Amino acid sequence: MTALSVSITTLPHAEGLTLPDYATEQAAGMDLCAAVTADVTLAPGQRALIPTGLAIALPPGYEAQVRPRSGLALKNGITVLNSPGTVDADYRGEIGVILANCGTEPFIVTRGMRVAQMVIAAYTRVSWSQVSELPTSARGTGGFGSTGTSNLKSAS
Repeated sequence: MTALSVSITTLPHAEGLTLPDYATEQAAGMDLCAAVTADVTLAPGQRALIPTGLAIALPPGYEAQVRPRSGLALKNGITVLNSPGTVDADYRGEIGVILANCGTEPFIVTRGMRVAQMVIAAYTRVSWSQVSELPTSARGTGGFGSTGTSNLKSAS
């Protein structure tokens, strides 16, 4: 696997925090840390924009996806509200994480806490081809729930 070179800058309020890094050799996401200057308490049902103190310059054709951390979601009900959040290649401002507390207890975000993960992904831009009718498919126009919910085989 080849590495993609991405320019990154650390803002003053992130001094002393580590850059995003992969926790394991096969990890797809890098942890993002909270660059808060004081603890932020999220009451149940509350949301807040958590700064990371980082700004990046992605190459054209790439985006950064900001996603929840599964441990925070399972143990505390903490999620990234607009998941996945997209950082466009032409954005040069600070990366922020919109955390939401879906749990039942207050949650305290502390400086340096790993609050989200970031995945860098290539994307494709489309060129629309407007037609008067779409080709048919096996599914057709079946919408939400049309494929059922069970994957159990029927008893013979």
